[in-house]
Amino acid sequence: MKILLLNPNTSTAVTDLLFAAGAAAAAAGTTLIPVTATTGVPYIASRAEAQIGGAIALDMIAARHHEVDAVIIAAFGDPGLLGARELFDIPIVGMAEAAMLTACMLGRSFSIVTFANALVPWYRECVDMHGLAGRCASIRMLDGGFRSISDVQEEKEELLVALANRAVSEDDADVVILAGAPLAGLAAKVKDRIPVPVVDQIAAAVKQAEALATLAPRKAEAGTFRRPPAKPTLGLPEALARRIEHADAAGAR
Repeated sequence: MKILLLNPNTSTAVTDLLFAAGAAAAAAGTTLIPVTATTGVPYIASRAEAQIGGAIALDMIAARHHEVDAVIIAAFGDPGLLGARELFDIPIVGMAEAAMLTACMLGRSFSIVTFANALVPWYRECVDMHGLAGRCASIRMLDGGFRSISDVQEEKEELLVALANRAVSEDDADVVILAGAPLAGLAAKVKDRIPVPVVDQIAAAVKQAEALATLAPRKAEAGTFRRPPAKPTLGLPEALARRIEHADAAGAR
């Protein structure tokens, strides 16, 4: 099984973190193919950046979807996820949705703990998009800046653990999600210091992608996620334009 591990940000160091944590969770026989955006921003932290990242994600999937069995959009707010599910015939997994749905199988409520307060409005809207507001006990974030996006989990580890424990004691969270691609792999390091299950976002996404690829669900031909009708495009990257125009229909998936 091949899974495209798609980082819609430009930080290769973050992609390396995602790949290491994802590979540790992957089953034997699963190959993760990491890809980093070549345009955009180092990390997404606003609605505008999420819109840009979503368009970049669609372009990246269009270029590689025929080579893989599933795709993970490895940014916690799931930029481009719903559009990708319309356009492509293989399972598309959002890292945030996978983490939250996994958390819902471990407890009644979850808290999202992240490293920057700029992320909170976007994360809150992501929770709402997935219909999980009623299961989200809180979204907690650290104040202040950080030195490097690739090193933020080491720099802020103690503060993140303290924040997670506050989510448990003050918000009654049954499960904690350490959120944001730069925190990939941190859950495994700190889970014994937090008294409830801690979900690793990318590990959850890998296991969900493996499950969906194994189930081999049919592509929707009705409902809201059926592929949109063909229409002409102007100035889009070639692979994405062909997908939208249905020029790749023969043998496409």
